[in-house]
Amino acid sequence: MQRHIDINDFNYPLPDERIAKFPLEERTSSKLLIYDNGTINQSNFRNVAEFLPEGAMLVFNNTRVVRARIVMHKASGARIEVFCLEPHNPADYERAFQQRGESEWSCIVGNLKKWKEGEVGIDFDFKGEKHTLRAEIVERGTREHIVRMRWSADCTFGELLEELGRIPIPPYLNRESEEIDNTRYQTVYARYEGSVAAPTAGLHFTEALMEDMRGKGFGFEGVTLHVGAGTFLPVKDENAADHPMHTEHFSVSLSTLESLLSRAENIVAVGTTSVRTLESLTALAWRIKNEGNPCEERVVGQWELYDIPADFKGEEVLATLVNYMREHKLEQLKAATQIMITPLGYRFRIVRYIITNFHQPKSTLLLLVSAYVGGDWQKIYNYALENDFRFLSYGDSSLLKVNR
Repeated sequence: MQRHIDINDFNYPLPDERIAKFPLEERTSSKLLIYDNGTINQSNFRNVAEFLPEGAMLVFNNTRVVRARIVMHKASGARIEVFCLEPHNPADYERAFQQRGESEWSCIVGNLKKWKEGEVGIDFDFKGEKHTLRAEIVERGTREHIVRMRWSADCTFGELLEELGRIPIPPYLNRESEEIDNTRYQTVYARYEGSVAAPTAGLHFTEALMEDMRGKGFGFEGVTLHVGAGTFLPVKDENAADHPMHTEHFSVSLSTLESLLSRAENIVAVGTTSVRTLESLTALAWRIKNEGNPCEERVVGQWELYDIPADFKGEEVLATLVNYMREHKLEQLKAATQIMITPLGYRFRIVRYIITNFHQPKSTLLLLVSAYVGGDWQKIYNYALENDFRFLSYGDSSLLKVNR
């Protein structure tokens, strides 16, 4: 099937001064735009519960951003930055972070032209002793390269990153990471290490706000999708449908699916990564229904959900997954997704409401917003620009509500 989306239709003027370079002092003090079936109002994020349906279930992405940028040097003094994207050997995140002495990662390398061969390294102190980290490229690619790292300290790779790594703040902030980013470019509920970008819609929540909302009957559940650097890639193709979506790994527990099933009519996705995770579940459930298993080793394809019947959604999707996991005594579903949610006929299956920040022009995230609100995305973004909303990762938030 030939698909066409003119990416120029999803452009808007974003002055640099409207990009939030730093977070506000208080997480909940950001503005909140409320889009409700064509009507737009604004409030403060600390009041978000007032605009959600009673008893709604909020779904967070509980991934944790790792200090994935390591600056090393060649013997000549040339500065080389290694940006760890995802583990290569071992390929499992949990095992990779527990590796001692050696690990291989798929990386983006800064100043690659200065690193033709040999090793780069850095000396560091660990528990009062001098140690070294050395790295070499073992396989070169077009954009990403396999880098083998060896270190002398008796620590895990996760501990090494905590010691030497820097938080990989978005490139559009045009600044180096600072101490404030170590805490504020991380959600308060972050649990599982693996992301190189924060699920930023969740940055507005505090423990106090969540506790207050629980007292009012709202539910909270976490899914895990490790956000890759591909989330920053602009759509370069004039036809956005030709843009190759990056792969991101996710996992969802049986207990979470059971909770979602109990409130299937009022699921609020906090952030586009939660949207992608929840909507990808439809493909796994459809595979169970037609093939007998979710084929977790097979990535959810970019256009796979567009071929699934429109009436297969919500409660049926969740019930299919819950029943399968109970029958096979599974506590976790682990898979990967490349889904591309666009206004080109995409049908939302599980997500009823979306909390999200304001995204870059000509981005796949803006396409996702448009798929949900239709052409009103322009109305929403014009309102935000005219009313001094702050944009992108450290910016303000929106709550999108559409009756379906």
